[in-house]
Amino acid sequence: MNKNMMSKLYDRLTSTSRIDPHDYAMKTSRNRLESLGYSLAGWLYMLRWQKNTRIMSVASVAVLLLSAWLGLDRLEWALIIIAITIVWLTEFLNAGIEAAIDVATQEYHPMAQVGKDVASAAVLLGVIASVLVGLLVLGPPLLARLGILS
Repeated sequence: MNKNMMSKLYDRLTSTSRIDPHDYAMKTSRNRLESLGYSLAGWLYMLRWQKNTRIMSVASVAVLLLSAWLGLDRLEWALIIIAITIVWLTEFLNAGIEAAIDVATQEYHPMAQVGKDVASAAVLLGVIASVLVGLLVLGPPLLARLGILS
């Protein structure tokens, strides 16, 4: 590659990092404590307005209690925690994407629908993966505890 091509490639790769978010964002946090506050506010918003999040809360607690009852080892706990987190993360991202699309589009647009549907599909994928992890991790000890599997 010649020097001009390298310079263009460098400019392209670093252009996003040169954008100052304070120049464009309505409100940005200036410190970590403020950022934590925004995060907690987002979580509380989800619990108040997103019914799936309330269902996820009950399911998460139930899975954690079941895991404790079954006496999972550290690796199994890690898998369960990761699986639960994946579902929460995708649900939070889905809600954020939907909110951004709703603000950006006042009228129906097919690509807005694609954005919402794809974000929702990510949640579905996370749920399916988490259910499979749950079956693999919790299934055998549960069946053994119930005397179905020795």
